[in-house]
Amino acid sequence: MSTPLVPGTRKGFQWRIQLSEKRIMKPYAVIGAGPMGLCTVRNLIKHGIPCVGFEIHSEVGGLWDIDSPTSTMYESAHLISSKRMTEFAEFPMGDDVALFPHHREMKAYFQAYAREFDLYRHYEFETEVVRCEREGDDWHITTRSQGQEQTRVFGGLLIANGTLHHPNMPKLPGEFSGELLHSADYRDPAIFEGKRVLLVGCGNSGADIAVDAAHRAKDVDISLRRGYYFLPKFIGGKATDALGGKIKLPRFIQQRISAAISKLMLGTPEQYGLPKPDYKMFESHPVINSLILHHIGHGDIHVRKDIAAVEGSSVTFVDGTSADYDMIVMATGYKLHYPFIDRAHLNWESFAPRMYLNVFHPEYDNLFLMGMVEAAGLGWEGRNRQAEMVALYIRQLAEGAGSARELQSVKQAQAGQRADGGMKYLNLERMAYYVHKDTYLNAMAEHTEDLRKDYKSFDAAVSLDATPIPAK
Repeated sequence: MSTPLVPGTRKGFQWRIQLSEKRIMKPYAVIGAGPMGLCTVRNLIKHGIPCVGFEIHSEVGGLWDIDSPTSTMYESAHLISSKRMTEFAEFPMGDDVALFPHHREMKAYFQAYAREFDLYRHYEFETEVVRCEREGDDWHITTRSQGQEQTRVFGGLLIANGTLHHPNMPKLPGEFSGELLHSADYRDPAIFEGKRVLLVGCGNSGADIAVDAAHRAKDVDISLRRGYYFLPKFIGGKATDALGGKIKLPRFIQQRISAAISKLMLGTPEQYGLPKPDYKMFESHPVINSLILHHIGHGDIHVRKDIAAVEGSSVTFVDGTSADYDMIVMATGYKLHYPFIDRAHLNWESFAPRMYLNVFHPEYDNLFLMGMVEAAGLGWEGRNRQAEMVALYIRQLAEGAGSARELQSVKQAQAGQRADGGMKYLNLERMAYYVHKDTYLNAMAEHTEDLRKDYKSFDAAVSLDATPIPAK
């Protein structure tokens, strides 16, 4: 059956899609043109759902476009997972792309992805989403472009603005007289030239920045509260994350094998003067960087305890030692940040919104948090599968399909459950939306398969040009 567009123009009328003879769908709004936003728009289009994307920058790429005003990228940054474990399955990276691509290669990849699937024309660029308000079952979304604001009505909202752009900036125990910045503000190692530098924290960004500083600074110290596990990027000339084959091992065996590899290849953290982790492998995200251990072992980076006090340029640590610094870089991670929508709409608990499979709101059927999920090895393809599941749900719910009604009941009942596979993640802000990869992928696969069972074919051409009605 052909599914024609309801008549309309771009002069204030709304294009809608007629999914069946009785059901009309309003356009959905997608916030963000990073990789999660792009694959979200890609899947909405693929399943005949009208959508408009909003991006504050002038280009796609999100975090991976260092020129974007919301990017926290730095010049030396590379992908920490290998390209074959990260890429979209339907759009592989070229053989000429490095195994662990530089951020500029990633930016070019996402631009090519957007061109391949004709995504640019579905976006409004240099457009900030200011406010999202719920009116009945609709979303009234206010945007700002070139200083002008307008409010339009959408049938649904998919938030894909990323999780790594709002710095978590703890207050120091005292006043520091030197330069204080968060790793989000770091771009180029030239800022370290000849300075005494203290890094606070050691996630993957913190480790990268410490290595950068070791080549330019007069002295580099790193202050840690807790221990970290470290993994090399390569074993036997191959990417570490690509080893292990297709056999799915139980979680506890995966943990033991990875911990054993880390110990065999790199030694224990304690051997480098680092704190011993008081948790098991993968209960917090491991640091995929062996260079920092190299520099610690060579005395280029010195390990310090947690900070006890700061006065002027002097920092005192909990073991009673102290040192003077010209610069402190807080590599203390990020907070989830959705400033354009009231937290009351997000079912927020403690550090993060509580959503079924990190994406489905328990009550609202037209609000989705896209990409608010992390797992070792999930990659962009795992996020693409999330986007496809959501697109199928939207379409099937509009069609009144039984599969969507079943998922509707599940998400209402199980929104408080976490797909952790029995993993005891640390109670940290950055771990609040972590899941166990195999548990998460299996759950999504089951729902996707169910949603496809009663799926009706449609004319893909109907997804063109969805323009929302201006709010009155």
